[in-house]
Amino acid sequence: MLHKLLDRFEGKLISSKWSTMTKCSQDTALRDFQDLINKDLLIKESSGGRSTSYILQELV
Repeated sequence: MLHKLLDRFEGKLISSKWSTMTKCSQDTALRDFQDLINKDLLIKESSGGRSTSYILQELV
């Protein structure tokens, strides 16, 4: 997932886009996102609901 995000990813990262790119279910995409949030690699943007998007945590 991180390789795809770092290599030529355009637009906002949302679960439906991710599930299409990786050919997985949206539930799996959400589990992937939650795992990366727990590892402090992704941040959930403030907008919620169907428009929830995610951004990479800046590595320090």
